[in-house]
Amino acid sequence: MFCPRCKFEDTSVIDSRLSEEGRAVRRRRECPKCQHRFTTFERQELSSLIVVKRDGTSEPYSRSKLERGIWLSCTKRPIKQDQIDKLLNKLEEKWAANKKEVASTTIGTDVMRELKKLDQVAYIRFASVHREFKDVEEFKEELGRLFK
Repeated sequence: MFCPRCKFEDTSVIDSRLSEEGRAVRRRRECPKCQHRFTTFERQELSSLIVVKRDGTSEPYSRSKLERGIWLSCTKRPIKQDQIDKLLNKLEEKWAANKKEVASTTIGTDVMRELKKLDQVAYIRFASVHREFKDVEEFKEELGRLFK
């Protein structure tokens, strides 16, 4: 693992722990050249999961791409990284269970359901992108459903 500060290529692991309820390994590393310490995570790759997009094209599932979208919805909200990790872990297990493909609409709907429990503002932000609101009326309708 390269040092993110000086790019030295031989860093040392100084501590390893299970995290995310045993779904990942958290490693503390140190660079012997500049003594910079940093953390890395090792997770099981869901490379066999294929996302089928609305237009019919397919692409490999990318946790980082989905996590980026979720974080955009959660900007300036009181949400912690471990909450997002738990949300993604739960949904990834669901999608990977006996499936090779998952529709992007299923991913979006499932994320919205979980965000609605976590933070209503993040939910509305994510829904506005996922459901492709065309105007303020559609936005108001979704807000109305939220408060019923």
